[in-house]
Amino acid sequence: MLRRCARLLRTTGALCGPKRGRSFSSEVLHVDHSLPNPSWNEDMRLLFDQFMKKSEDGSWKRLPSYKYNPTERIEDVKIFFPDAKLLKEQMSQAQLFPRSLGEGVGFEYAMFHNHVEDRTVCIFQGGPHLQGAPGFLHGGAIATMIDSTLGMCAILTGGIAMTANLNINFRRPIPLCSVVVINCQLDRVEGRKLFVSCNVRSMDEKTLYSEATSTFVKLDPKKKIDIRASGAFYTNLQ
Repeated sequence: MLRRCARLLRTTGALCGPKRGRSFSSEVLHVDHSLPNPSWNEDMRLLFDQFMKKSEDGSWKRLPSYKYNPTERIEDVKIFFPDAKLLKEQMSQAQLFPRSLGEGVGFEYAMFHNHVEDRTVCIFQGGPHLQGAPGFLHGGAIATMIDSTLGMCAILTGGIAMTANLNINFRRPIPLCSVVVINCQLDRVEGRKLFVSCNVRSMDEKTLYSEATSTFVKLDPKKKIDIRASGAFYTNLQ
């Protein structure tokens, strides 16, 4: 297993961003990283093909994923921040965390959403730069993908929302470079609060790796967020 990861690292490299002197282009900014690339193993490609097949009748939809936030996304978030200049300065260098590592060495994933059932599924392959205990994924890396999947499910249902609470039970360690499926569903909505849960299983669904429950809160446009004040961000969640 570790030899396989080493080969993956040698073939994909450890690039964490564009090379110096190379300018961003609209083509780079709009690369969809949820599509298969050479680092995906056979299990990852098989699951991707299975969900793409499910998407043919419209019941499931593949969710594109980009390294950089699109302009319209930034404009949506600006509604909640009174200091647009400060936000612009921060966002100019921002990358989506799960997409910030080089191809094949970090987070490789694709998400699919079922609008009728309020379900989101993420197929996830954790690369060699996500190691915790030798040979296994770091718990924080697993938590990142759990939070990302739960959050996507909440956002697709209720609009812009933030994590207010996240509880994870780790049942078994996940082998490095293996593929897991994160099954997420919206359980209920109470006002601005969205309650979401998920489980993380092997691709054959026989092994349960983790379970999680979470509460997300829809942001209120009437309550502006002062990102310069310590702790003020969470006043919007009340």
